[in-house]
Amino acid sequence: MNPKLLPAILLSALSLLCIAVVMRGLQLVLRRTAFTAARRNRIWIGTWISVTAWVALIGVLAINGFFADFSTIPPRPVFMILIPLLGFIAIAFSATGSEIIKAMPPHWLVGMQSFRILVELLLWRAFLDNLLPIQMTFEGSNFDGLSGLLAVPVAMLLMRKWIPQLVLFFNIAGLLLLINILLIAILSMPTRFRYFTNEPPNTLIGEFPFVYLGAVLVAIALGLHIFSLRQWWLLRKEAMLARA
Repeated sequence: MNPKLLPAILLSALSLLCIAVVMRGLQLVLRRTAFTAARRNRIWIGTWISVTAWVALIGVLAINGFFADFSTIPPRPVFMILIPLLGFIAIAFSATGSEIIKAMPPHWLVGMQSFRILVELLLWRAFLDNLLPIQMTFEGSNFDGLSGLLAVPVAMLLMRKWIPQLVLFFNIAGLLLLINILLIAILSMPTRFRYFTNEPPNTLIGEFPFVYLGAVLVAIALGLHIFSLRQWWLLRKEAMLARA
């Protein structure tokens, strides 16, 4: 059997599941806002169109080998992360985005990060099949699974009480862990500035459907952190105004 088949199926399923959960969460959060029904529908439909277009675009580019070219600086797979990152920041600081973020239950933004446990298991399986280098797994230098493990108890605490210090700590720690594996992934690619020279090189990220590891799963993790930190700031600002 093709060693890529099972990881490909599992990653695709996890990506689709995470998108479905996020979209369902958005639907529920929109009901908590003061937006009109028409405005909620426009946001809902617009988000679905944007997500579908993004997934389709990344898939078509990957199938045609666009992300398999590691000769550019920065490597092309980097744009799978950079574009959603800029998009999430723009949404978080927009008036509409801020209203939606304030309506989100804080524990949702944290608890959803538990999917990163499954991501780490997928990376480990890919390593066992000699598809990824060891430094991209928890046996090497990837400790991102800690974010997923921490997400569960932190979310449970936030269900009972808003603890701003805990939210800030979780998001900063989670972002640092995510940045760590992103740097390892980039430095394991077969580029001119490759640092990790052990085999195999990190080329899997440029193949279909493994491109969705960055374009969907990493993007969701980044988005959750950005929205959670934005929520922390907005609620902090409201608390300060209330005390003034």
